[in-house]
Amino acid sequence: MVRKSDLEVVISMQKEQLARVNNEIQRDILLSLPEETGNHALIISGVRRCGKSTLIKQMINREAYKAFFINFDTPKLYNFDINDFEILDSVIAESNPQKLYFDEIQVVEGWELYVRQKLDEGFQVIVTGSNASLLSRELGTKLTGRHITKELYPFSYNEFIKLKGLEPNNESFNIYFQSGGFPEFLKRDNPEILTSLFDDVLFRDIAVRHGIRDIKSLQRLLLYLTANVGSPVTATRLTTVLGIKSTATILDFFSYFEQSWLLGLLPKFSWSYRAQMVNPRKAYILDNGLVNAVSPSFTDNDGRKLENLIYWHLRQKQKTVFYFNETGRECDFVVLKNNKAEQVIQVCYSLEYGNRQREENGLLAAMDFFNIDYGIIITMNQSDEIQVNNKHISVMPAFLFVSQ
Repeated sequence: MVRKSDLEVVISMQKEQLARVNNEIQRDILLSLPEETGNHALIISGVRRCGKSTLIKQMINREAYKAFFINFDTPKLYNFDINDFEILDSVIAESNPQKLYFDEIQVVEGWELYVRQKLDEGFQVIVTGSNASLLSRELGTKLTGRHITKELYPFSYNEFIKLKGLEPNNESFNIYFQSGGFPEFLKRDNPEILTSLFDDVLFRDIAVRHGIRDIKSLQRLLLYLTANVGSPVTATRLTTVLGIKSTATILDFFSYFEQSWLLGLLPKFSWSYRAQMVNPRKAYILDNGLVNAVSPSFTDNDGRKLENLIYWHLRQKQKTVFYFNETGRECDFVVLKNNKAEQVIQVCYSLEYGNRQREENGLLAAMDFFNIDYGIIITMNQSDEIQVNNKHISVMPAFLFVSQ
């Protein structure tokens, strides 16, 4: 239980903190967020420190509505439970707002019932948080038909060059390729910011929240995935590699990593959903800056990191993506729209004599399979056009692809 006076102090302090947030460049997602949500809650979820506070301030600043803001993820509210929402009601009533911003409210059990209540009372409600369960199937039962969901990521390449005042070209992309897009790191250029973020997510968002005792295995698995970004993985093989006894444990860890936004798992394309589930999936870590800061690997592995960046670019564009692998010929990304292949994409750091045939053949195999006559090979800085019979392939530098 919390006291009303303590709650008022927390809200006042958080309001002052939010006012001090630098209102930097406008986030791209802001253009897709509705100013009025009616009787639907707007759910925005993303990894820690990806810029949610800045986005909230930008949302509040663009509106004429009186807003009420509270962040539940603070030690002062660790004892807040469902019974305390009645006290919060009285504080909200005294403030007389029209819009309610609830940050990290998912840490309070039963929060969905309270959000429904506020919607029924006519409030517009915005919920932000750092756990992907806010976008999961849980909301399908707890806020059925009453929510709009959006994902917030670290800075995209376009946001990065706006922040840095750079032009879209190979040079600026190379900086972004190494640094990633976490706002605070881009401002301070201190790798400890990223290692601290990694530890916060690993211990606070995963180990503590899910009651995990074997933290060493959890950490070992995540570091392995970071060092082998873009590689196919299976729970069965990882039990042998890492000495974790149970495949069920590894699958649980995968789920926790995905929920905290650190990990994306890309399935192999198949018309069969079951085949998608049983085939190896490729593992991608959210941000290249994070990979560079914490990976135990001593090799640069730039090709995999470029693939990693393109994967998250496609995710940020809310694309449905698979990888393709038939008869040993592989294509990195197949983008589907309405269950039909829209794009096939190969990623190669540098297209050279020794790898050109392999890269082209993998892409052509996917183009034949999906009956597509145009494909893309993304490289670090090369441009070319390739014609193979009736198939056309564009070789383009990565900066051009991600700035579109």
